[in-house]
Amino acid sequence: MLSPDFNYPTSTSSSTSSQSEAEDLQSSSLMGGYRDFANDDERPSTTNDRVAMAANGASSGRPGEGKMVDPFEMEATGDDETGYAYGKQPDMSIYGPAEPDGPLRYPWTLLSQPILDWMFPPGLPMPVSLLRRENLAVPACYLCVGLLQGLSGPLINVYPLDLNATEAQQTTISALRGLPSTFKLAFGFWSDNVPLRGYRRKSYMFVGWLIASASMAALALMYDLSLEKATGISDVDGTKQEVTIAPENAPTIEAFSLAVLLFGTGFWFADVMGDSIVAEKAKLEPPEFRGQLQSTCYACRFFGLMMAAPVSTVLYSTYGPGTVIVLMATIPLLMLPLVYQMWERKNAPVQPTRDQCSEIWNTVCSRAVWQPLGFVFLYNLLQVGNAAWKEFLKSVLHFSSNQLNTLLIVAYVLLYAGIMAYKYYFIKWTWRAVYIFTTVLNGFFSALQVLLIQGITFGISPFLFALGDDAFADFISGIQFLPTTIMMVHLCPTGSEGCSYAMFTTVNNSALSLSSAISTMMLGIWDVSKDTMMSGDLSGMTKLTILTTGLQMSGLLFVGLLPKTKEDLARLHTNMRAGSSWGGFIFLAVTLYSVLYSIRIGIMNIIAPGWMGES
Repeated sequence: MLSPDFNYPTSTSSSTSSQSEAEDLQSSSLMGGYRDFANDDERPSTTNDRVAMAANGASSGRPGEGKMVDPFEMEATGDDETGYAYGKQPDMSIYGPAEPDGPLRYPWTLLSQPILDWMFPPGLPMPVSLLRRENLAVPACYLCVGLLQGLSGPLINVYPLDLNATEAQQTTISALRGLPSTFKLAFGFWSDNVPLRGYRRKSYMFVGWLIASASMAALALMYDLSLEKATGISDVDGTKQEVTIAPENAPTIEAFSLAVLLFGTGFWFADVMGDSIVAEKAKLEPPEFRGQLQSTCYACRFFGLMMAAPVSTVLYSTYGPGTVIVLMATIPLLMLPLVYQMWERKNAPVQPTRDQCSEIWNTVCSRAVWQPLGFVFLYNLLQVGNAAWKEFLKSVLHFSSNQLNTLLIVAYVLLYAGIMAYKYYFIKWTWRAVYIFTTVLNGFFSALQVLLIQGITFGISPFLFALGDDAFADFISGIQFLPTTIMMVHLCPTGSEGCSYAMFTTVNNSALSLSSAISTMMLGIWDVSKDTMMSGDLSGMTKLTILTTGLQMSGLLFVGLLPKTKEDLARLHTNMRAGSSWGGFIFLAVTLYSVLYSIRIGIMNIIAPGWMGES
């Protein structure tokens, strides 16, 4: 998606002023699309040296109009008068080559024209064509993140329980994988200002995948990841039941937590590089394709998430956690050849850090930024879950590892279904209406958890009952995902989409991390320990569920901060009197404090479990 500030002329001009206008834009915009640099350090000396992009069936007002060429062919035509300009943009040549790899070769020649048109849409600029060799690493990066999230989800959902982790440790280990995502802004700024071997994105994406692979490889090589099955006697009813026993050389909670943290750091670092590349390439999307780049990449991520989660569950139950961890160490390595092939201009100009900080500060001081993102922060902060819920399902209801992972898989599927539901139905609703409806619906399903604790399931098995209220919470989250993403995209200032989007997602992620930390702290309010629940005392569990449900519903109190539509957001943005330095300062201060506090809670739960009084 692009900012409304983009200007795409749809007709050519032969006026005598065109040349001077082109020269005025030379320092900040690209006239005529891309140029293929034989030397990475070569810069076009005049605007006539730049070439216009022409693709299969180029649209009106663009070079090559009416020509039918192969998707891998690019005609170097056009001049200052036939190009289209991007106002206030950096040199677009840093985003990809203009020239082709060459004509279509075997096996591409075996494909029919409709298939080729789908793979390489006519009129789509080459740097935005994701299936080209030099761009393939971008969708593959999103797919890899989804696959790793899907593989690690069931593993982190169950393996800590088999390692006898406490409730606090279970919650923290789950949060550690996503904790590095709160540092997206730092990752983005670092790559913007400190190129590695001449590249701002490519080298760091390579390093990120190496870190993710090395962390899981170390876990597989240093510890015994097998599990043994044994028959034990239930402390509740005295019946025999199968229990899982970890070997003596199994990973400690501290070692497993460190591996998960490093793993998350690696793939989130690579993910930020992918986000930055997409934000840059999105500037080149023609109006008729606008938004397709981002939606395609997210589709790859959620597809990988859905596909990998059941595979991880089957592998865990059949072969144990070792196979899953080895697979998590291998998949990032498959990304490395694609990253090597990815095109990025070497030694591209770097914007001064001071200028970036000034631009970010001006952005957050706008009411169009701190007011809606203030709602996002407060709403996500109040989505406090019941940290003892997983222990209740396993210890009281005796859910097996397969059943727990089945809940997770169904949740992933419904998460994707929620996204599709918004795209094709709820997109017509106002943002406020979407949040009001989904919050009330979430309160209803949370109330069902209280009935499950009391054993009131209306004749439905506890597993199916839990499947309904647990999984549908993710369906609701899916509906809420796209409105937030759309809002963040519209808040990004022209020319600084990468850093701004990283900052906005940091706000969202830091609120969720702080919410997870609060859920851990709330374990000490009532006795919800494993022994207490297994003894039949579920009063604390019931009270904690009611409290967390009330907190989640209280997010409706702040829905007035959210603009109703994109048009309302645009009016806030254009209101010159809507800025506030205090608003920007409070916004950044609260975000930074939330990140630091979440880190402190997570580390303390690992090195000193029970420090807040929980079990």
